[in-house]
Amino acid sequence: MRWEYPKARPGQTVGLLGGSFDPAHSGHVHITNAAMHRFGLDAVWWLVSPGNPLKARGPAAMADRMAVARTVMQHPRVTVTDIEAKLGTRYTAETLAALKAVYPRTRFVWLMGADNLAQLHKWQDWRTIMEGVPVGVLARPGDRISARLSKAARVYRADKLPARASRLLAGAEAPTWCFVNLPMSTASSTAIRASGGWGAG
Repeated sequence: MRWEYPKARPGQTVGLLGGSFDPAHSGHVHITNAAMHRFGLDAVWWLVSPGNPLKARGPAAMADRMAVARTVMQHPRVTVTDIEAKLGTRYTAETLAALKAVYPRTRFVWLMGADNLAQLHKWQDWRTIMEGVPVGVLARPGDRISARLSKAARVYRADKLPARASRLLAGAEAPTWCFVNLPMSTASSTAIRASGGWGAG
């Protein structure tokens, strides 16, 4: 089957949830559904990455991770894509720049768990991410306090959108970010791998 870019209409708001999805699980589904509702998104794309530069261990084979992700995430407004591999981007800032070039009339929102906000300052060109697109942060168990006290949260504290106004995020100009607390799933890719239920390719 010929590879195609994900579809996006002009003016559409698309949330981007990046990760290794090694493997995808119910927690990813929960975050995605919550993000669409809380941030008023038209669609969400799961960006299944070739690998995480911050992790020494490589993920399972891309084909395996894509297959599981598409099985786990069944929603007409969610697209599972390996577009990062096709674009040849390694870092999130590079991916965002490439996507904005391919989709100049689409409004993107970067989605992340609170655990990622806590370490965002370790990411390549992290300020470019915050200043390039609105960022939606979804709380996960045990990460709320560290995320709120993180370097990124402190640097951009004046650009934080109140949780009660979360549906305004997609239409806001960057830098704007919003932190929402959710009754989160405790499902974990790490726990699934540790249980022996998923093997590296």
